[in-house]
Amino acid sequence: MTDYGRPLSFGLSLDPSAASLDQTRRLARLAEDVGLDLLAVQDHPYQPGHLDSWTLISSLSAATERISFFTDVADLQLRPPTMLAKAAASLSVLTDGRIHLGVGGGAFADAIASMGGVPRRGGQMVTFTEESLMLLRAALAADTVRLQTPHHSVTGYRAGPRPPKPVGLWLGAQGPKMLAVTGRSADGWVSPLNIYVPPQQVLARQQIIDEAATAAGRAPESVRRIYNVIGAIGHFRGAQGLVGDVRQWVDTLSEWVVVLGFDTFVFWPVADHENQLSIFASEVVPAVRDRVEALRSTR
Repeated sequence: MTDYGRPLSFGLSLDPSAASLDQTRRLARLAEDVGLDLLAVQDHPYQPGHLDSWTLISSLSAATERISFFTDVADLQLRPPTMLAKAAASLSVLTDGRIHLGVGGGAFADAIASMGGVPRRGGQMVTFTEESLMLLRAALAADTVRLQTPHHSVTGYRAGPRPPKPVGLWLGAQGPKMLAVTGRSADGWVSPLNIYVPPQQVLARQQIIDEAATAAGRAPESVRRIYNVIGAIGHFRGAQGLVGDVRQWVDTLSEWVVVLGFDTFVFWPVADHENQLSIFASEVVPAVRDRVEALRSTR
């Protein structure tokens, strides 16, 4: 069993499509009203129908008061880390600390190149990503930032403003080398959707993160574990991912906490988004919290 004992959090993925903007705004407000913790926005700026994720988060954060936001995940090859840190720190100040950074090396090299980015692959992308995390952490601490490598040339950037609360640096990772970077250098692991990293593949990935964290002198339980979960609550014929009634969702998510080690779930409903969000928040979330608390108390 791999329960790291961390507090549980629950969030919703928001569609960045310009065509879905009205629904996205309604969902953001509803997610706050029903007590969710996080709103997640994917970052694929090379998609012509997508709004820029930071611009969308900025707009939605101004229309909410409590709920936090994170990029799921920001493409580091299109967003230089010093500027990304500046944006995150600025928005954190404007929202009283309601911002976290999910980041990734960039999964679509050709699309990145089409926007003028450097299409790094393999080991180059891994090194670039770990260096980017170093730069982000230094800049978010409002330090003077310097780094000279083949991938970065930062000659003495005086960073700021300092965010009012820590900005989590969560890394989207799937392969062994990037998972090891997560353990060494990130505050959390953002797992791809459950249809891409299914539950039976999770424990091996958690082990890589844990071993890298331990080797770096970090406690594995200090690394947050976030699972993007696509699916539907109820009977939706042909829906992908986790599909079943409330009881099945409660049983499954509770098991994914105490057996797989996740502490945060981001719901990606496949249809009927507003009704699905209401059921998730009112029936699934409190039952999972109670179940996990009961399971933890018996140990």
